[in-house]
Amino acid sequence: MSTPAEYYRSLPPVSKTFGVACLMTTAALHLQLYNLSSIALFYSDVVKRLQVWRIFMNFFFLGPFSLPFAVRLIMIARYGVSLERGPFDKRTADYVWMLIFGALSLLVMAAVPFLWSPFMGVSLVFMIIYIWGREFPNARISIYGLVSLKGFYLPWAMLALDLIFGNPIKPDILGMLAGHLYYFLTVLHPLAGGKYIFKTPLLVHKLVAYWGKGTQINSPVQHNPSAGVAFRGRSYRLSGTRARTTEQTDTNTSASPPQQNQADGVAFSGRSYRPNGR
Repeated sequence: MSTPAEYYRSLPPVSKTFGVACLMTTAALHLQLYNLSSIALFYSDVVKRLQVWRIFMNFFFLGPFSLPFAVRLIMIARYGVSLERGPFDKRTADYVWMLIFGALSLLVMAAVPFLWSPFMGVSLVFMIIYIWGREFPNARISIYGLVSLKGFYLPWAMLALDLIFGNPIKPDILGMLAGHLYYFLTVLHPLAGGKYIFKTPLLVHKLVAYWGKGTQINSPVQHNPSAGVAFRGRSYRLSGTRARTTEQTDTNTSASPPQQNQADGVAFSGRSYRPNGR
């Protein structure tokens, strides 16, 4: 069996980053390093006080340390990793875009007062579960070792369990809606004869290339992180030009001094050559 460190290193980058961010957010709350209300999604604070971190920080909170929190984290480690290694294998930018689209969809839904929720992390996890169930509809899964069913029914089974355990089910439903919207635009609509226009934006490709993690087939940008940094590219070209110019000048001066022209503009080289010629 592999050690925990080996298992951690074997995880794909996006699911690992999302899971670690959720774990660190809850751990910081447990250590009382911040107030929970400071990362909750309140649009009034985002607009009036410019607390823009609330827009994305609320997605990393899955609740305090508890059994439901452990279940959500395991879902990321199992179904999120399965998606990233399966349908999204070598498609890191597409997987990142899926999560970004889900987050944007949930933020739009949260603008409706009836659908608002202070933390949308659970909804984003349920979106992952829903898409996994659509991608692996015939996979056999076991719920707590008691019930065996097909993967297509996984999100509905988890929704029923939250209802039985008394957990809020509105975040689950919102996540399933966001997942169905993504799956419809990327899979169902093109299969029905519609035009596929839901492509991963170029900006996401650039961010993933700058990040330098994962792979993306047919990526429109280079994988090298320094390729998209303009200042590094310019400094390299200037350094290369200076080196080549200096080397070329030294070669012309030392290797072929008799061919030196007085009109070259190098005063000292011209004066030192003429006395030697005499």
